[in-house]
Amino acid sequence: MAKKSVTVVGSGNWGMAIATIIAGNTSRHPEFEDTLTVWMFEEEVQHKGVKRKLSEVFNETKENVKYLPGITLPEHVKAEPDLKKAVMYADVLIWVLPHQFVARTVQNMGKIKEGCVSVSLIKGGLELEGGKLGLCSDLLRKLLNHEVGVLMGANVANEVAAGEFCEATLGIQDKKYQQMLVKLFDCRTFRVTAVDDIPGVELCGALKNVVALGAGFCDGLEYGGNTKAALIRIGLQEMKLFIRYFYPEVKDATFLESCGVADLITTCFGGRNRKCAEAFVKAKGAKGWDQIEKELLGGQKLQGTLTAQEIWPVMQKHNLCDKLPLLTTIYQIAFEDRAPWSIVKLPSGMPHSAFHEDDGFFEKK
Repeated sequence: MAKKSVTVVGSGNWGMAIATIIAGNTSRHPEFEDTLTVWMFEEEVQHKGVKRKLSEVFNETKENVKYLPGITLPEHVKAEPDLKKAVMYADVLIWVLPHQFVARTVQNMGKIKEGCVSVSLIKGGLELEGGKLGLCSDLLRKLLNHEVGVLMGANVANEVAAGEFCEATLGIQDKKYQQMLVKLFDCRTFRVTAVDDIPGVELCGALKNVVALGAGFCDGLEYGGNTKAALIRIGLQEMKLFIRYFYPEVKDATFLESCGVADLITTCFGGRNRKCAEAFVKAKGAKGWDQIEKELLGGQKLQGTLTAQEIWPVMQKHNLCDKLPLLTTIYQIAFEDRAPWSIVKLPSGMPHSAFHEDDGFFEKK
């Protein structure tokens, strides 16, 4: 059997971190080609006082000096700035780039290999299509015309790259790819569990970034651990209710996987969304999201605000705002000048007792 070639589409902080995991597995499992290709969007960086192309610096040093400084990747990881060359011979495509760039990237990739399979690590990219909530993996499946799985979990990129132990959840529908994809990601420090619940895995990965904005607002107001714990619990409950409204078949067990409660916890205590939301509150209106993103993220993109903007019209259209008071409040603080302290003024009893599965809520589509 021919060995499978793997390409990571995206070379930001998380893209390079997951490349360290994948590279270790392509070298130790005989079914994969050793060489791991990373499509690296070409940009200029200062390296040792000289302006140079990022991909050239990486191929010489095996360090992404802009997005994952201080981490040296294995020798068999190769940066390829030409998108068409990067994906042309790939049997597996790993998507790790901001969701707003997906459609344009696919349009520019040219022909891909027959029988290719993709895994999306992209959080967000939600939109209504004919009353149904469409996922980023749906868009990729439609554009690429092949199987697309998702990988989400409690994975702060720098900790993954440093080899600290963590877990992730692989959502994959087609069982024939499951074993191969688990082998591609799973290792001693990065344990992977596979489930056949793509919507549950993917939507947890997207919505937790919105809840993390709320955690950042709490930090900006210098509230303590009790408040943040309450916010995380309410946030998980509202995530579950939002997801079940559109995908009632999503399994309870998915919320207890790494993609669910674990990812929510780590994102509410670390990560870029919490960090920027804290700065937003402390700026007291003097700085907008674009300025904060530019100052704090070094070229990375803030996903929680984008996802909040995506789900807000969906919530309005389906009359979910009153039923999801935390998500509503987070959006209004972020974009409608609502006072940050209103994060702790949610209606009494909400959302835990707001509705139950037997009250018809999950049928109101």
